[in-house]
Amino acid sequence: MSGHVWIVAALVLVGAYLVGSIPFGILVTRAAGAADPRSIGSGNIGATNVLRTGRKGLAALTLLLDGGKGAAAVLIVEAIEPGFGPLAAVGAFFGHVFPLWLGFKGGKGVATLLGVVLALCWQAGLVALAVWLLATLLTRYSSIGGMSAAIAAPVAAAFFFRADLVIILLVFALVLVWRHGANIARLLEGTEPRVGRSADA
Repeated sequence: MSGHVWIVAALVLVGAYLVGSIPFGILVTRAAGAADPRSIGSGNIGATNVLRTGRKGLAALTLLLDGGKGAAAVLIVEAIEPGFGPLAAVGAFFGHVFPLWLGFKGGKGVATLLGVVLALCWQAGLVALAVWLLATLLTRYSSIGGMSAAIAAPVAAAFFFRADLVIILLVFALVLVWRHGANIARLLEGTEPRVGRSADA
């Protein structure tokens, strides 16, 4: 690549990372005077843990904002520099999961992943969203819903002839499943809390 392209790529990656690292779970709960999600449940900053504050509206808002920031990063970059959307997706996803301001301890990436997939390939995004909703509703486990959606994303991208996205989405899925390691252990032990129930772990 030329020097110009490298500069654009670096700016896209850093800019999208900064957008992705905005901790909406913390900002939303703080603005509403609710408990800091890092102090309850799993200590995660995502919508599922915000739900454990007992404020469903805040959890829904966190979900929308975390997904929206991923989608916005991709769409804005594609509008300015077509073809750099996937790189923006990488920055936004890893910004959410490993935010600089929180000591690289961020969310698990489900909402942000759904947002970037919808922006990159809306058909694959709708499949991932449907899988997330269906798996969550059927099992009542947010973790199963999130992991199922992440695994479905690269498969759906391949089905819709977006081979250019498969590797990136596969990496996202692997990272997301790894981030759910504690949830997987609790699922195997039978102690994983269902959606809507509080938990201390």
